Amino acid sequence: MNKQAYTIRNATPHEFAEIGQLLVEVYAQLEGFPQPAEQPDYYAFLANIGDITQKPGAVLFVAQAEGEKRIAGTVVYVGDMRYYSPLGIAAGEQDGAGCRLLAVAPWAQGQGVGRQLTEECISQAKKQQKAQLILHSTQAMQVAWKMYEAMGFKRAEELDFLQGNLPVFGFRLPLA
Repeated sequence: MNKQAYTIRNATPHEFAEIGQLLVEVYAQLEGFPQPAEQPDYYAFLANIGDITQKPGAVLFVAQAEGEKRIAGTVVYVGDMRYYSPLGIAAGEQDGAGCRLLAVAPWAQGQGVGRQLTEECISQAKKQQKAQLILHSTQAMQVAWKMYEAMGFKRAEELDFLQGNLPVFGFRLPLA
């Protein structure tokens, strides 16, 4: 597929339901990732993603191509690590920001959308003079995992955790 430029912008409240549906669709299609019946609370969290914007420093970004009404992708930027995860994961990370819940619509995959959304999180963290950007991924998210490594993120085993029976792996990108 051709890579094209997407506009990255803050999501608006009237888009929250569409973004939640996108997250549920993308995550449920990941081979080896728990399904909604296995982790209903997690999928309810995804479906209601707009709620995350109530957290201090949290921004829900979307990617959209010019002239396209559909949302091509989404990511959550967390400027205050105390609010990175309801599980308290990485809450103690000093001078950091977080990048969470990256998802790209199936029709837009392979066009650089995920990279542009991740670059927006890096840019935001740099603007806020954060020393590092933290994110998490799973074995089922190999496309994103490889992209993160190509962008300079390094594995941070001390940030690993289990979500139910699912191993979740931490990554860190030094910014300073």
